[in-house]
Amino acid sequence: MTVRDLPTLNACLNATSAVLLALGWILIRSGRRAAHRRVMIAAFACSTVFLASYLTYHAQVGSVRFPGTGATRTLYLGILLTHTVLAAAVAPMAVVTFSLAWRGRFEKHRRLARWTLPIWLYVSVTGVVVYVMLYRMRW
Repeated sequence: MTVRDLPTLNACLNATSAVLLALGWILIRSGRRAAHRRVMIAAFACSTVFLASYLTYHAQVGSVRFPGTGATRTLYLGILLTHTVLAAAVAPMAVVTFSLAWRGRFEKHRRLARWTLPIWLYVSVTGVVVYVMLYRMRW
């Protein structure tokens, strides 16, 4: 694996996180707390590995310019802007949400998780969209 392979790895980690987050939500809604806990730890781990890989890639390569123009560029930049702003917000939210659950403060965990989950899902899914638009589509 080289640095050039990291965007694909990052997209896979984002997609995996999104699936795990959705599964974790289903599990907690069905009362399966132990399974929910395991799945959410896996989602947190995937996102942590993603962040390390993402930072490694961009430290080596720098920023990558979107090659499209016109409406597609506007769409891409809109997705990228919301993705970036919410990614910066969800990182500390996920850490606090995780920490609250770890310490058994489930009522506070539940209140924060209601905000963290949809933002984290959005960031994970739009991360894959950004990858596809930037590295896989031909403009």
